[in-house]
Amino acid sequence: MKLPYNPKDKNSVIEYAKKLKGKSLRQVCNTNILEHSYSGKGNFGQVLEKFYFGYEPNSTAEADFAQIGMELKSSPLKKLKNNEFRSKERLVLNIINYLNVVNQNFENSDFIKKNSSILLIFYLHQVGYDILDFIIKLVDEWSFPSTDLEIIKKDWETITKKIADGKAHELSEGDTYYLGACTKGANALSVRKQPFSDIPAKQRAYSFKQGYVNHIIASIANEPTEIYGKLIPSVAVAKKQTIEEIVISKFKPYYGKSEEEILTILDLKLNKKAKSFYANLTKAILGISLEKEIEEFEKAEIKVKTVRLKENNLPKEDISFPTFKYDEIVNEDWENSEFKNILEHKFLFVFFQFENEKLVLRKVKFWNMPYSDLLEVEKVWAKTQQVIINGKIVRGFKTNKNGKVTRETNFPDKEFSKVSHVRPHALNSADTYPLPKQDKFTKLNEYTKHCFWLNNSYVRDEIYLK
Repeated sequence: MKLPYNPKDKNSVIEYAKKLKGKSLRQVCNTNILEHSYSGKGNFGQVLEKFYFGYEPNSTAEADFAQIGMELKSSPLKKLKNNEFRSKERLVLNIINYLNVVNQNFENSDFIKKNSSILLIFYLHQVGYDILDFIIKLVDEWSFPSTDLEIIKKDWETITKKIADGKAHELSEGDTYYLGACTKGANALSVRKQPFSDIPAKQRAYSFKQGYVNHIIASIANEPTEIYGKLIPSVAVAKKQTIEEIVISKFKPYYGKSEEEILTILDLKLNKKAKSFYANLTKAILGISLEKEIEEFEKAEIKVKTVRLKENNLPKEDISFPTFKYDEIVNEDWENSEFKNILEHKFLFVFFQFENEKLVLRKVKFWNMPYSDLLEVEKVWAKTQQVIINGKIVRGFKTNKNGKVTRETNFPDKEFSKVSHVRPHALNSADTYPLPKQDKFTKLNEYTKHCFWLNNSYVRDEIYLK
């Protein structure tokens, strides 16, 4: 079959791809063929390859348009209230071949061969629509910006080293900044052999984190970049230092200083009671204008947590996470759960400690949850899910010494796990979410909002003191 573009000419391929903009697959492909050939959800990319570009979907090591070294990738968008587009999910790239990658260097890796030039096609995902009717919004070629490439190279090397250390089964997206190693397979049983361990490792693929994909979208859509401040000003700096090294070097001069002393040194006036106080203080220490976002943190989806320590090093509070919806958590599985997704991010912990009634900056630490602790949290999550499914949230009432009656639940508490627990995170007991099954003890059909917490003792022992 004669193709309607020249696969040996990059401009010809790109021009043909750009004809998709503003159209759906149903409009540009042979409808009769499509109706008989595609089935199920998530086949947008396969339909695009087969029925628009005219080649069979494949999983070869070389790029889709091998003669010009360009890979084709399609990805869904969501539309914000301000009409801007954002990524609906991470961008999944090629499968990681654990056996081969340990014998490669970055420059000649399968990853670079496959992804150095990508033809990106972003379509608007709309609930209830057939994939053939999603409208394609953005089409363009993309390749690595030089500064980002240095960070991605370090990410690739981090992933490869873990595999070489016989720890492919312990890979986590929190290990890296822009380039992740996401699970890729039908289910948890999708595993592969790894070269230096007998433990089967989940199948994983390289992926750009969702925050990084948002920056790709913004660059293709020519959105303004003035809203971001950079930690890494040049390729030369990216080659010499990691994001972690840069951040710690900027915080270190302020170790041992109180909040007031830091504000004085920075010649800065901030409202200490404002919710944004610590976020703005972090930006100021890093040399980022307060009205801007930290570009590298946005791309890497780094979650910043400020912790106040008592004099005995125990955090004043446990670390909370967003509330979960009862009717959603019962339909999740652990691998794709919202809580696991959050814990597989990279965190920046900023530790202040009470000293003579003042808060003094002690240290900052980049952290992501170790594999063994994720396994522990999975037990907490699984018990929580089971309690809701069984309709056995409340097990009784107790009255404290002041005569206040409270509900005792079957949710996992601090005695259940050294890492995490579940307790309320609501304005009051009337701040609720609906239940998928009536609670047997109280006969309630909705219940006070709860969330997962990291135990303060865990934060002290495994993050602050390590």
